[in-house]
Amino acid sequence: MSDTVLAIENMTAGYDGAEVVRNMDMTVTKGEVVALLGANGAGKTTTLHTVSGLLPTINGQIVFEGRDLADVSPMARARLGIAHVPDDRGLFFGLTVGEHIRVGPPGETLDEGLVYDHFPALRELRDRRAGLLSGGEQQMLAIGRALARRPKLLMLDELSLGLAPVIVERILPVVRKYADESGCAVLLVEQHVQLALEIADRGYVLSHGEIVLSERAAKLRENEQLMISSYLGEERAGVHADG
Repeated sequence: MSDTVLAIENMTAGYDGAEVVRNMDMTVTKGEVVALLGANGAGKTTTLHTVSGLLPTINGQIVFEGRDLADVSPMARARLGIAHVPDDRGLFFGLTVGEHIRVGPPGETLDEGLVYDHFPALRELRDRRAGLLSGGEQQMLAIGRALARRPKLLMLDELSLGLAPVIVERILPVVRKYADESGCAVLLVEQHVQLALEIADRGYVLSHGEIVLSERAAKLRENEQLMISSYLGEERAGVHADG
């Protein structure tokens, strides 16, 4: 049985028929953290929205655990095990931390203990409304709520947005730990490139809607000039990871 959780095959997607992402090929396997990198407007968020079903594909396929998702609704994709933490965190400011964790989609039971195991600071805040939390605490809650569903694929969009790097350095290892312990596949969109590559296994670089570079995270960390040229759209050959 294949370990591939997500396979994006020749996918083109966008808004109102306008192509934002073109001819994308990407895979994420069990327990793997994959960083999707690129400048603002490169198509990273569009990619996550399309995998979640919030945007339709124009061409190509999205395959989740061997199943083509073409006719699967966003709600059904979530039930299959796809969890998406958007860049605005998707919280309800009037609900408490505990309510966010206890109240799940119909038919789902959230694992409250798992959240507090990974983010112990939230235990003391369980009666506090989300709107009164710090940015870092809100991000912990957003990720924790996704983990409570025990997803098979976790997608994180701009985890570091509005946060100090020292906070991000505390949160990202939790994502790595969860992937290792649970076998969850993780697709991470992140502007803090070096921080993302510290926990990632592989990275893809998007430029102007196209994958221009695919490589092991360790090699991407070592070759800063290649990363810079890829961000600027100068690397068009596409360097692919071995294995």
